[in-house]
Amino acid sequence: MNILGYGLHIRQARRDAYKAQDRLDTAHMCGSATWITTGSKAEGLTSYLESDRDSIFVRHDVISLEEGVDSRSVPEETNIFRSCSRISYPGHCRLLLERKGTNICNTLTIALCDDGNGRGLLSSDLYVNQWLNDKPPEDTVLHARAGPSTPDTVRGFAHEDIVDAIYFYCPSILTRWAARHRNWPSPDVVQEIVSLGAFVTPVGVKGSDYEHVEWRICFNTGENSLINNLNDTQDGTAMLVLIIENRLNLGTTDVITQALRRHDYGRG
Repeated sequence: MNILGYGLHIRQARRDAYKAQDRLDTAHMCGSATWITTGSKAEGLTSYLESDRDSIFVRHDVISLEEGVDSRSVPEETNIFRSCSRISYPGHCRLLLERKGTNICNTLTIALCDDGNGRGLLSSDLYVNQWLNDKPPEDTVLHARAGPSTPDTVRGFAHEDIVDAIYFYCPSILTRWAARHRNWPSPDVVQEIVSLGAFVTPVGVKGSDYEHVEWRICFNTGENSLINNLNDTQDGTAMLVLIIENRLNLGTTDVITQALRRHDYGRG
């Protein structure tokens, strides 16, 4: 595994490097947002230029709350949206404005529309398109939208997929997941995943009547934790499948890790 670049200490070094990069990028935001690396980079499965870097950009001035959650403890400066999943597909929701914070950014203002009943509804299409309308740095080329992400290429060789996400506080969803009977992962890992929370990302179900205002519920940081806490058998099997995929040039590097995530999160 070490010779092939998939040894445990090699993968851990990659994870540590991207965590350090996330801390540096977050520090540059001066408290306004957090950067999180996800996907194969966060799992230590690919080197720097081996594949795109998947990143989540999470704003601190806005939060989405699950239905039934008390919003009174949320700071006044934070914009609050309430999730509504009654007419959305599983794993998706709409975001209704519950309270404007003391400062609402242009991205949120432009993405707000009327739900037909006088309430503010956050459009996922308008939200993600704000990134595409921004002028990138001179060394960066923006590409067409891909789902919730805005891909770009920096300095001609570094490819990124960036998702502008909103933190989603959903204690009942995570509590139900944590209460499932399981042999893996361990209770400590389960509690860690619950503490990491969830996000909503700006993409709806293709073909849905409400696609332009639907948001996908994601557990990216929890999924990273799952993959990073595989037992020896799971880890060895995952690496063998990954090596076979790469040797056959199937272009499906994330298949095995996606299967493991969905197995425990109940997706797919």
